[in-house]
Amino acid sequence: MATPSSQIVPPLKDELDIVIPTIRNLDFLEMWRPFFEPYHLIIVQDGDPSRTVRVPDGFDYELYNRNDVNNILGPKASCISFKDSACRCFGFLVSKKKYIYTIDDDCFVAKDPSGKEINALSQHIRNLLTPSTPLFFNTLYDPYREGADFVRGYPFSFREGVPTAISHGLWLNIPDYDAPTQLVKPLERNTRYVDAVLTIPKGTLFPMCGMNLGFNRELIGPAMYFGLMGDGQPIGRYDDMWAGWCCKVICDHLGLGVKTGLPYIWHSKASNPFVNLKKEYKGIYWQEELIPFFQSVVLPKECTTVQKCYLELSKLVNEKLAHVDPYFQKLADAMVTWIDAWDELNPTQEAQSTTNVKSIKEPSSNLK
Repeated sequence: MATPSSQIVPPLKDELDIVIPTIRNLDFLEMWRPFFEPYHLIIVQDGDPSRTVRVPDGFDYELYNRNDVNNILGPKASCISFKDSACRCFGFLVSKKKYIYTIDDDCFVAKDPSGKEINALSQHIRNLLTPSTPLFFNTLYDPYREGADFVRGYPFSFREGVPTAISHGLWLNIPDYDAPTQLVKPLERNTRYVDAVLTIPKGTLFPMCGMNLGFNRELIGPAMYFGLMGDGQPIGRYDDMWAGWCCKVICDHLGLGVKTGLPYIWHSKASNPFVNLKKEYKGIYWQEELIPFFQSVVLPKECTTVQKCYLELSKLVNEKLAHVDPYFQKLADAMVTWIDAWDELNPTQEAQSTTNVKSIKEPSSNLK
């Protein structure tokens, strides 16, 4: 006998928070209601704290504005960006759940090629609850997916995989382009739906987009710092990139995995390329030195927790990138402040940290 849909418990209902940065009313949640309503939302209001942000009825949420950030963190609030979507990491900081899904307020439910609405959250959960394979590439992509497996020649010693720390989703419609590409391709839209998930190989960096992102907060949360961006800073729109580079280096060191591909969301709003260029231009220039820096990072074996890795990375940023611009000294200091704030609000997190690659969770039966 089939279970009534009203009695089906959504996967990880009590173990996952949805974090949303915003400067506007959250009417977009109406489209997500069938998928998000069972979960707890953490909304981080950017900009003017006196402005009232309207949240549709029926959602379980907590809303933080800049005044709340200052009250909770005190002097440490300086590490949280202002007037930039990087403020979302405050939601990661105050959450007490094991998993986080973060989405931008201009992202809507996409449809697969058959016309069926995509439950992006469910796919992220599936990605996070199955292992990753960063040590050896499987040519059928994710071997843990139903209908797939490891191909001939794949070493059996690697088939157990490693815990997945990050699930990086993609987008249909408006591509996540930088300003120069937006300027030369103003009408381009992404219509390609690739029905695949793959693990990003160890030693390979990637451009992480924060608008459709899931992660295991217990495994990688302290490294999910989106940096100092936006108001008062010389750079913007590199917040998720910075977090992605830091996280990937640490995941590689600790034996954790990063998946990318499904799920897709529908990105509806194209930001102004001229405004974006003003925010990005230093980042576009600096990234030519930042990427080689991250590619060369070797963390010492004594770094056995995410916090220790991140503090070591902050030292290297200060030592190796200060010549690029004094901003990186300020950023390195903010990285230390972020870890101080994390440990203050999450005092048991470091004690729970583990690099045990054997502790792999199997997918929940209600995901099938």
